[in-house]
Amino acid sequence: MTYAHKERGFCVWLTGLSAAGKSTIAQSLAKLLLDRGRQVTILDGDVVRRHLSKGLGFSREDRNTNVRRIGFVASEIVRHNGVVICAAISPYREARNDCRNMIGPDRFVLAFVDTPIAVCEQRDPKGLYVRARRGEITSFTGIDDPYEPPDDAEIVLTTTDYSPEENARKVTEYLLAQELL
Repeated sequence: MTYAHKERGFCVWLTGLSAAGKSTIAQSLAKLLLDRGRQVTILDGDVVRRHLSKGLGFSREDRNTNVRRIGFVASEIVRHNGVVICAAISPYREARNDCRNMIGPDRFVLAFVDTPIAVCEQRDPKGLYVRARRGEITSFTGIDDPYEPPDDAEIVLTTTDYSPEENARKVTEYLLAQELL
């Protein structure tokens, strides 16, 4: 059975610091895609870590293992012509590139949620930045563990200039231009 190009699966991978707005944008984007007739799976980093990656720590190796697990699940969804939105910090380029290759470069859209750390710290819904600054949490991305901003993102989203809904529309416009929708 042959599928039209617009019925192929694809992945939108939202990367950025904790509290950057990835999950909120993912929810808004899922609604827009559903309105266009596409069923969507959201793989949220926090949820995946609780269920699929429980027991992993926060070393570079464990973080990359977590991200690659998300990428594997996403690749299976895409392979079966599904749409998946991954909202995960995914701090290291190497693991993000592995996910792009697993999923397929023509079906992988990297969206960098470029929110300044000061804004993320102000939002801090879980109080993680405060705890990291006090030394209660170590290896915290952006504080004492690096975040490697992507240099290959198809889309850069700013949550200081645009609402989650506006950012979701920006992603949708990109998907339309690439004939993924």
